[in-house]
Formats: sequence, C-alpha cells, structure tokens
Amino acid sequence: MNTTIAPQQLVEQLTWRYATKQFDPARKISDRDWAALEQALILSPSSCGLQPWHFIVVNDPAVRARLKPASWGQSQITDAARLVVLASKTNVNESDVDALMRRQVEVRGGTVEALKGYRDMIMGAIVKGMDAPARLAWAKNQTFIALGYLLAAAAALGIDACPMEGFEPAKYDEILGLTAKGLTASVVATLGYRAATDKNAGLAKVRFPRGHVLTEI
Repeated sequence: MNTTIAPQQLVEQLTWRYATKQFDPARKISDRDWAALEQALILSPSSCGLQPWHFIVVNDPAVRARLKPASWGQSQITDAARLVVLASKTNVNESDVDALMRRQVEVRGGTVEALKGYRDMIMGAIVKGMDAPARLAWAKNQTFIALGYLLAAAAALGIDACPMEGFEPAKYDEILGLTAKGLTASVVATLGYRAATDKNAGLAKVRFPRGHVLTEI
C-alpha cells in the first residue's frame, strides 16, 4: 500500500536541507535509515532503465583519509557518517543492454526474444547512436539523477547530506580501483548529521523565485 507525506511536510524538509559543510563525527546513521537510503539509490530512475552506474560506500577510515587530499581537503570526507561515491560506467555496451533484458525477464517474466524491439531501440539510441565520449557524458548525467534521489530521500528522513564535485576523479579512480572495473567517479555524497558549529545551517536558502525558473506553457 502506498503512503504519502503531506505536501507542506515535503517542502519543509527540502527547505530544511542544505549542503552540509560540517558533520558531527560522533553521530551515526541508524541501520534502518541507511538501508532505506541504499534502496533510494537502487530505485533511482535512469534512461531506458540501463542504470549505468555503481555506488561505492566507503566505510574504511583509512581509505577515506586517502580520499580527503583528493577532495580539496574537505572535512566532510572523513567526518560524515557515510561517504558514497557515485561512479559511472565508462563504456556502456551491448553486454549492458543484454544484462538489462535478462533482468527484466527475471523480474517480470516473459522472454528475451519478446524484448527485441526494446533492445534494438536502446542499441540504436545509445550503444550505436553515440560515440564513446557521448556515452560517458550520458552515463554521468544518469548518475546525477541518482544523486538527486539520494539527497531528496535523505532530507525526507531528516538526514543531512552534501553533494560534492570538488574532488579529483582520476585520483578517486586510482584509490578505489575503479578504472579496471570500467567505472569513473562522477560525484560524491557525504551523509550524516550537521555539527552544531556549522554556521551554514542557519542561513536562509537562496533560490530564484518561481517565475524566474519555471514557465507553464
């Protein structure tokens, strides 16, 4: 059975969230809440359902310490309760499409043969219709959709988060061994609970008014 939250509550939570700059290292995310956030990542939508990503949750303090200098020295990397590296597939190909077809049959039933039209569409639009740089750019765009899902889910649960592009992808790829797996770090998210000393928490949210960013046609 689907459940919903009140519209006002949704807006309040999204207004409450901000890019947390200082986390309280002593506060941890409960296992129950973290399991829900992991599911938010897994349930994230993607173009054609291809899910051209992999999410690396870095819990090892030693690895996080190595990643900090590659993140402009930002304290969130080591202080946040959780660190998630959202990595994109660097070369989405025919095998990825076939894996999706098999998974769809596993979940929904039917046959791979019945999905030929769907498979051909994906192959033509993405695998054959784009060159390698374009496919990588496409995959990175999909990864940012997952980031948005994660941030919204965290806000709904009252968990702080900070999306971070301020890092050196090549060094992340090296430290986490991503290149050999056909992946590259696209964006990072740190999650936990804001420190009492983070002055940014009390600042009013700066957004352009509705008419500046939204048009109805």
